[in-house]
Amino acid sequence: MDTNKKKKLAASISITSNIFLTTLKLIVGIISGSLSIISEAIHSLSDFLASIITYFSVVKSSEPADDDHPYGHGKYEDMAGFIEGLLIISAAIFIIFKATKKIVLGIPSETENSLGIIVMSVAVVMNFLVSSYIFKVAKTSDSISLYADGQHLRTDVYSSLGVLIGLLLIKITGNHALDPIIAILVAAFIFRTGHTITNKSWMNLLDHSLPEEDIKQIEQIINNYSGITKLKIHGIKARRLGPTKDINLTLQFKKDTTICECHKICDEIEQSIRKIYPNCSISIHAEPMIMIENEKL
Repeated sequence: MDTNKKKKLAASISITSNIFLTTLKLIVGIISGSLSIISEAIHSLSDFLASIITYFSVVKSSEPADDDHPYGHGKYEDMAGFIEGLLIISAAIFIIFKATKKIVLGIPSETENSLGIIVMSVAVVMNFLVSSYIFKVAKTSDSISLYADGQHLRTDVYSSLGVLIGLLLIKITGNHALDPIIAILVAAFIFRTGHTITNKSWMNLLDHSLPEEDIKQIEQIINNYSGITKLKIHGIKARRLGPTKDINLTLQFKKDTTICECHKICDEIEQSIRKIYPNCSISIHAEPMIMIENEKL
């Protein structure tokens, strides 16, 4: 199975699991009257919407470059990741609002929550398995939208686990005041994850440079040819385009280097970079070193 099919399959599995868990949590939350379970249903609903966005971004980003998008459609994934982060943040704010309102206005007694304990246990196991698979596909495909979707589901694992522990404590102590408090703690965790995903996607949309460790690896490859060529000052421009990396290099060669030698070295540098970053586009501009002297004047 090729990479794009794996990405579509992972997104489809995420959609299916989120539909199931959202429905299950919502029904049980309404029956039990538990705000923490209803909050988890809202969280799962945001997961479902995020999974839909992820699926369509994966489909769109796999399309080849065209006249309107000469650099490809990779940024659809970055946009999807940004929207998913906003959805997570919105869900967290809504949960905090509802929980605070419940604390201020009073906390009514709740019904038996044994069913809620069962549902939260199912949610923890299911989301852990699905998110682990999505993370695996996201890593092999370098997909920011799948990574965001995986993070979405992984926060659901931790938040469902928190709600599960809270329901067990409520069952043991009979203290229903714990319910909205747990909901707020869950929301704070959800908010932090949403902020991280949004910030990362936003940086990609703004063509933020690749991480410093990536730039250093590229520099090390070029330094292997220091006897013939050198990297021009600020000669690396590298960014993410969804699942791909766009790398532009400006290299300066000794003025007696032939065109054939220059072309050969550029090809070797490109091949070495692709060994580290298989899914990337590389453009290398060659200049004679004599231009350095002209730049100083």
